Amino acid sequence: MPDTTLAGPTLAEFEAARAVVARVAEVTPMESSRFLSEVLGSPVYLKCENLQRTGSYKIRGAYNRLAKLTDEEKARGVVAASAGNHAQGVAFAARELGIAATIFMPVGVALPKLQATRNYGAEVILRGHSVDEPLRAAAEFAASTGAVLIPPFDHPDVVAGQGTLGLEILDQVPDLDTVIVPIGGGGLISGVASALKQKFATQGRTVRIIGVQAANAAPYPLSLRTGVPTEITLSPTIADGIAVSKPGILNFEIIKNAVDEVITVTDDDIARAMLVLIERAKLVVEPAGAVSVAAILTGQVVNSGTTVAILSGGNIDPLVMERVLSRGLAASDRYLKIRLMLPDRPGQLARVAELISEANANVVEVLHTRHSRNSLISEVELELSVETRGPEHVQRVLGHLLEAGYEPRIDF
Repeated sequence: MPDTTLAGPTLAEFEAARAVVARVAEVTPMESSRFLSEVLGSPVYLKCENLQRTGSYKIRGAYNRLAKLTDEEKARGVVAASAGNHAQGVAFAARELGIAATIFMPVGVALPKLQATRNYGAEVILRGHSVDEPLRAAAEFAASTGAVLIPPFDHPDVVAGQGTLGLEILDQVPDLDTVIVPIGGGGLISGVASALKQKFATQGRTVRIIGVQAANAAPYPLSLRTGVPTEITLSPTIADGIAVSKPGILNFEIIKNAVDEVITVTDDDIARAMLVLIERAKLVVEPAGAVSVAAILTGQVVNSGTTVAILSGGNIDPLVMERVLSRGLAASDRYLKIRLMLPDRPGQLARVAELISEANANVVEVLHTRHSRNSLISEVELELSVETRGPEHVQRVLGHLLEAGYEPRIDF
């Protein structure tokens, strides 16, 4: 059982932050999910911070931090670095408080996030091609101009602001047993876990906190094993909003005492979760915000009682969404790419299409080429994109082609 003697903000400080954050943050919906409840075997609720102002929970910590600045600090302005949600949270909070904000973002940042940050009134400076370069640039800017650097997670005021979400969850689901929280640097889960553990302790109750990281960007499992914040080398992940290479120092101290378990999910798991949220809950959620649902779908959450999964954000580029949903369909065996080598003679394409039709599948795209390096001079390569209805249907389509003498290869 985690220690309830926690580093970071006290319960009184979380309550005080709640009054501050309430000036700008919405009380976001808490939606029940029949589908996920059936998967888990106990009630599941979705805390929809994807519907929060600026599209994520980040406004909570950003506004609480900026509201605590002195008049002299406000006059110097603030600076931050982010590829998305933190940038928008800081820009919005600065506008509401009348503070000049400078935000460093990577050159390749998604256009909707760039435009939103500018629309909130911040001066945006594009620098580098990863988040690390804007972070260095923001630190240099703060040192040279006196602007106050606003960190994305590793500060007690930020943690206190994010923890207001935990108190809000408890108001909406009083019989709460478990909360599943996405983890990047740890600002959200350290706030939610600390606030809830302290609140439950006053009531003589316990609550289980489960953190979820993307498998390709998961420094917390290693750090918790070693006992110290440990930096890892990040691999590409669709969950860029939680792709942080090293835990925050304050966040790690809270998490190692207050969080019961940290698990990881793959990009395919995340894509499937996003698809489920769109189809079953009618909710658009960014990859980082969907990892809590991915944890349920993969069966890694068990015996959890009444459970709340936090959907931490909904800021996603439509072009990225198109690719991710295609990945989710493929991972759910509802979209299949097949490659076939065919004799280069008339009627072969029609025959393959007929076989797929007989298996009750629908061809949505065809590429027919004589120029594949894998084919003989007497062959052509056929690439088919096919709509299917799950694993059994995929096997029926492949089996039908095999029985007809073809050798289909799945293209992942």
